[in-house]
Amino acid sequence: MSSPVMLRMTAVTRVHGHGAAEVHALRGVDLEVRMGELVAVMGPSGSGKSTLLNLAGGLDTPTSGTVTVGRDDVGALDAKARARLRRKHVGYVFQDLNLVPALTALENVTLPLELDGLSARRARAKATAALATVGLDDLADRFPDDMSGGQAQRVAIARALVGPRRLVLADEPTGALDSVTGEAVMRVLRERVDAGAAGLLVTHDARHAAWADRIVFLRDGVVVDSTGAAAGPESLLHRAVHA
Repeated sequence: MSSPVMLRMTAVTRVHGHGAAEVHALRGVDLEVRMGELVAVMGPSGSGKSTLLNLAGGLDTPTSGTVTVGRDDVGALDAKARARLRRKHVGYVFQDLNLVPALTALENVTLPLELDGLSARRARAKATAALATVGLDDLADRFPDDMSGGQAQRVAIARALVGPRRLVLADEPTGALDSVTGEAVMRVLRERVDAGAAGLLVTHDARHAAWADRIVFLRDGVVVDSTGAAAGPESLLHRAVHA
């Protein structure tokens, strides 16, 4: 029996701007991600990968089509309800990290748990464990400006994975990391998905896409191919396929 669908995108388009400045970031995209499934999204720059993640996480709403997270139609929610959905159910690893400079690593990871209503003691314990999974429990009291790029990236990943996140969205989560640390981070992400979360990963690295159950290829805002194996993504990306 198939796992429940956590993320469903149906005929999704996203248009930025108007008139001569109009840009079609996504064009009729259909995508499903089930609980316990990690889906990697690959494609050249400008293909719509980050737009796809923003829509999946409720940071943006589609111009047309529907985005459903669990039972919630994201486009039908007001801004407050979308923020609540993101805080309670979506873990998001941003390219620019979005760590709070005035908070330590531990405080950054603890923050979403406390916003969820968890006691300070329990939130701190869970945040400490999350930092340990990415090898940073010894840097819990360090501020983001006092960390390397790779260390800050791992703090952001710990924050995204802490708590009962049902959907984990990762935008190039290993971009600032060396190969060994990058593989360790992918292992943590894979373990979280195997434990029941749904995962959507944007990556340019075929080695990291190999951790996924399925790979979706975007070009010019259109899904041009999909495969259950990681072999040959470079050649697939260069196919002249247009919808």
